[in-house]
Amino acid sequence: MVSPRLAQLVDGMLARQETCLAQLISLVENENPELPEMMERLRPHLGKAYCVGVTGPPGGGKSTVVDKLTATIRSKGLSVGIIAVDPSSPISGGAILGDRVRMARHCLDEGVFIRSMATRGSLGGLAKAVAYAVNLMDAFGMDIIIVETAGVGQTEMGIRQIADAVVLILAPGFGDDIQAMKAGLIEVADIIVVNKADRDGAERLLAELGGTLIFGRGRGKQLIVATQAINGTGIAELYQAIDQKRAESQHRSGFTGREPDSPRSVVPDEG
Repeated sequence: MVSPRLAQLVDGMLARQETCLAQLISLVENENPELPEMMERLRPHLGKAYCVGVTGPPGGGKSTVVDKLTATIRSKGLSVGIIAVDPSSPISGGAILGDRVRMARHCLDEGVFIRSMATRGSLGGLAKAVAYAVNLMDAFGMDIIIVETAGVGQTEMGIRQIADAVVLILAPGFGDDIQAMKAGLIEVADIIVVNKADRDGAERLLAELGGTLIFGRGRGKQLIVATQAINGTGIAELYQAIDQKRAESQHRSGFTGREPDSPRSVVPDEG
């Protein structure tokens, strides 16, 4: 049985009050002891949102891609929840909020909710509270939830347990590292984006990636998209690739969205 205050926040969030959603995310970040009871209360409201994880090494343009992708998703009439996992400040322990600054144009859009979260030293570039936050945004009624990781490299495998589809952002200059990454991020990616595709080395990178595509993973064929996010080139194609993955997952599972008893819908294992 949750406390009256928490019950009030949950009811407010289910009524689409953003302030209640923000407060509940703060509670999960602070590991409120009532989290298990809260998630049980939310369970009937889960399973409608599609979660997209965006990951990749620093410097690839993840935030710019997410910014442009959000605009495209909104143009389709869909709502977007964004969780930007930023490196923790060494002074305060909080998020640096760099990603939120880049997405400032969406802050006044009622169809977009942006939350920055600090890694707080957790391995894998994902804050412990991210899985909870995804569930909260799902219950709130967001159509698409984007989780942008901190970009710390191969240790970001935790995104696979949270996202329905993983988008890996690379840029020219990473070509020599493809084989090293193959055992890590490339294997878990559903969509691989070569951003800054107008730069030297982009064609080589695309060719190398084409030779590493992995089939038979149970998640469908990997897709490769070339973008120049700074000017919006290729973002429509990226959205189409995500929409294709969304359709494939619905076809394989026979339902729209995610079932309530799926791994993302249960209380995350903090161990």
